[in-house]
Amino acid sequence: MKVELRENRDFLSGLMFIVIGLGAIFIARDYPVGSALRMGPGYFPVALGGILFLMGIYVMVQGLIKKEKVKGNWSLRALVILPLAVIVFGLMVERTGFVPALIVLALLSATAGREFKFVEMLILAIALTAACVALFIYGLGMPYPLFGGH
Repeated sequence: MKVELRENRDFLSGLMFIVIGLGAIFIARDYPVGSALRMGPGYFPVALGGILFLMGIYVMVQGLIKKEKVKGNWSLRALVILPLAVIVFGLMVERTGFVPALIVLALLSATAGREFKFVEMLILAIALTAACVALFIYGLGMPYPLFGGH
């Protein structure tokens, strides 16, 4: 079975990992890395970018061996809505607070799928928001206001 590279599932996944990993390393190129004992601001993005790059190579090689074809179709709606939802979250989080921004992110992201049910998604968005508040605000102490902007 011959599968073209542009239809090879693992090859494309590996390529995505490589691009994201190299992007992280590129963005962090001017940050001081430091050492494992005294990590600088560039340590985590460079380390994670390197891991993603290496994992991407592994997954690409697996794709060349397995040659499994991509299943399904591209969703233009998802390609537009998902990045838009992240941008809306970034704009809202400082103006309206963490909780409203996260609820809007979850609901807006859910509209990218075909089986959007508002009540189910609202319950999921509230549960997701509660978990994120517990983890990021109280657990990690991130300085985001829960409601209202700065």
